[in-house]
Amino acid sequence: MRVEKSSAAIWLLSLASSARAFQPPSPSIIRRHHHHHHGAEGPFGEVVSPSKAAFTVTPLFSALRAAPPTDDDAATIQILMSDTGGGHRASANALRDAFNVLHETDPMRFPLPIKCDIVDIYTDYGPFPFNMYVQAYKIMAEYTFLWKWFYETGATPFGLWLYDVVLELICFGPFKECMTRVDPNNVVSSPGGGGKRADMVVSVHPLCQDLPLKILTSLDTDGASRKVGRTTPFVTVVTDLGGAHPSWFNRGVDRCFVPSDVLKNAALDRNVDESKIVQYGLPIRRGFWRFGSEFDMSGSDGKEEKNERAKMNKPAMRERLGLSNLPTVLIVGGGDGMGGIVSQAKAVGERLQKLATSSSTSYQMVVVCGNNKAAQSSLSPPQMQWGADINVHVHGFVNNMDEFMRASDILVTKAGPGTIAEASICGLPCILSSFLPGQEEGNVPYVVDNGFGCYQGSPEGIADTVEEWFASTRAEGSMLERMQECALIAARPDATLDIAKDLAEMLYARREELKKAKKVSAAIAVAA
Repeated sequence: MRVEKSSAAIWLLSLASSARAFQPPSPSIIRRHHHHHHGAEGPFGEVVSPSKAAFTVTPLFSALRAAPPTDDDAATIQILMSDTGGGHRASANALRDAFNVLHETDPMRFPLPIKCDIVDIYTDYGPFPFNMYVQAYKIMAEYTFLWKWFYETGATPFGLWLYDVVLELICFGPFKECMTRVDPNNVVSSPGGGGKRADMVVSVHPLCQDLPLKILTSLDTDGASRKVGRTTPFVTVVTDLGGAHPSWFNRGVDRCFVPSDVLKNAALDRNVDESKIVQYGLPIRRGFWRFGSEFDMSGSDGKEEKNERAKMNKPAMRERLGLSNLPTVLIVGGGDGMGGIVSQAKAVGERLQKLATSSSTSYQMVVVCGNNKAAQSSLSPPQMQWGADINVHVHGFVNNMDEFMRASDILVTKAGPGTIAEASICGLPCILSSFLPGQEEGNVPYVVDNGFGCYQGSPEGIADTVEEWFASTRAEGSMLERMQECALIAARPDATLDIAKDLAEMLYARREELKKAKKVSAAIAVAA
């Protein structure tokens, strides 16, 4: 009887060690848009999608060290970020919404709901001074020479090394507590990392790569290692556009999503394997997903149809927002209302009044001040009286920016990557008014080189450009129409859903792998 049990155990061990070799070929399951992506070669010579290739090679018994999968009716992804600017949380929320849409609209392909645990790991778990990042960001955004020094120093090899050493020394324990959260209800698992923590970790912030990867490896190996043995998937979704800090890129991640050729090259320069890099675009808010993406862009007819659709939407959107059907400038200051929005609005308003007087045409200006209540107050009556020939609408924080963009002809904004990507989807020419050195600097040539905007750093320069662009509309083949078409060509409206699909498929593959490993482990236990 003992011999029979031993033989059975040996047979099961052999089966487990060779399970990888006997997997049937699986077709690529990732849709591709705009760019070619390389998959890995499977055991039968087939091309396997990157999401599957990353985890089918994981040794079966190594998988058993990972956190156990959650219940069959849900899976959990922990999204790490920091509220240094509104773009990181907006990207995290966009991915969360995309997972919900995929499950609701295609339950056969995406059968399990995916819960997202979105956490500002620095503010909620970091000790001082790391928990002050958000406040420090707001100060440095106003005094850009501080930001420039901080950014450039931190991008040097010594700066990267020093930051990693100090961060690990101070934050390893607190961040580990964050990464052992059981579910989005902030219930913490048992000490030592037990319990059902997230099935996957996703970073949407440049400072959430190196240490979280070490912590995840430590958790997966029960503290035995911080370098090798990680089995829980870790993915980076880069939320910058025309340039990125080196800390975004860690060669140890399982997948790195980038929005542009520039950032793909940056990832390669940081030794991220090309097979791990996927280029779709930026994850953006749900209101921008389908606009301009319903038509075939493979031919000129599709481009013209998209362009006409963008123009046809303007009157309807203006009516919906209570705006007049007039040439419209939209000035935004971001969620925090930064970027000299008051002086810009005054300069543009005065110029529109002069242009209206000389051309017998009325104009419209919409100003979105975000959370800057002082700016909103100073631009609103009775403190501000605008000209009789222009309609001016001043708002604080709004949740329907997609509608305001679709109702406008020109956008004045700081060079934030998310705003630029959203404007592109709406076919909206941009005047970039400011940028954070280093982080947003590369977004300026992105807009200029793609032909849908320019940079003007002064209020008078912005007013001059608005006048020039509106004056050209009276000529056939106007500047605005050409830029609108260029913006739509550069648009990536499907990026959010494409990223979410890849992540979901990676997650499902991971859970199936763990289930198989668990069954084999149980069979071995019975046989022994």
